[in-house]
Amino acid sequence: MKFLDLCKVYIRSGSGGNGCVSFRREKYIEYGGPNGGDGGKGGSVIIEAVDGLNTLIDFRYQQHFFAQNGQGGMGSNRTGKDGKDIYLRVPAGTEIMDEDQETVLFDITEVGQKIVLIKGGNGGWGNLHFKSSTNQAPRTSNPGQEGIDRTIWLRLKLIADAGLLGMPNAGKSTFLSVTSNARPKVADYPFTTMHPNLGVVGIDNTEFVVADIPGLIEGASEGRGLGDLFLGHVERCAVLLHLVDGTSEDVADDYNVIIGEISNYTDELGDKPRITVLNKVDSLTDEEIAEKTQALEKASGGRVYTMSGISRDGVDTVLRALKAEISMDRLRTKQADGGDEEETSWRP
Repeated sequence: MKFLDLCKVYIRSGSGGNGCVSFRREKYIEYGGPNGGDGGKGGSVIIEAVDGLNTLIDFRYQQHFFAQNGQGGMGSNRTGKDGKDIYLRVPAGTEIMDEDQETVLFDITEVGQKIVLIKGGNGGWGNLHFKSSTNQAPRTSNPGQEGIDRTIWLRLKLIADAGLLGMPNAGKSTFLSVTSNARPKVADYPFTTMHPNLGVVGIDNTEFVVADIPGLIEGASEGRGLGDLFLGHVERCAVLLHLVDGTSEDVADDYNVIIGEISNYTDELGDKPRITVLNKVDSLTDEEIAEKTQALEKASGGRVYTMSGISRDGVDTVLRALKAEISMDRLRTKQADGGDEEETSWRP
């Protein structure tokens, strides 16, 4: 499935039905009086967060969503049928932005959350509503209220507990593949990862979600490379895991480049808790590990973990450090295999 995290959508609520002008006509009843019914209400446009989606790819093939118009009123005091609502089903973590692509209208963060984007128009009154002692045969009715046209943007920010940061080929995808069931593409060339990946990682009978984004390079916050397009996906993370390639000639410079880019992107992202890891230590000697760890500790001003994604040395220690930074309400108890899943009414 292709990954899409930003799309433009055109929506329109349904117009209300017109009120009816009608009079009661029966045999031997000369003055039956007005009996025009009201128009039905137009359908609304509703957005709903559903489980099982992690991309907005459905909106690439359909960008227009129009709710149904209400039916007009009829004689014999019959009210028109209401128009059907239309639902936009999106993954949790989707932001709804105005046409300017800057103003955030709503932020959907939980599965099952529903928001009415635009309401349908009210139906018009039939001539029965206009009857009075001085106007016993009104020939007046109200038209239905017009629907509303609107253009919105949908932007997906994946909901993950921990986010992976690092230069291209720092070993982020390898780390995700060895700690979870996710199978991102792994190769020995830069920008192997072209779109974000999610994986559920388990340690000590608890689980949390890790997000992997394309590698960052110098100037990413100004649009260079791919990573700046996806930095929004780690904004919701509780902690950032910064992987530094141990085979790099200057690990301190690599560290400072990434920290500078995320700080330039948003202050909030730069202030998030971070865990720094010297990766690929299986390719280094003990003296090189000690030297580069010391250089990273000096650059970061904190503890530096050592790890190898290939040999899994130090992986569990890093996972426990990530777990310690994630609040208990975000952690999930690992489910036993073979459990029965509750049936839901909708599946993607």
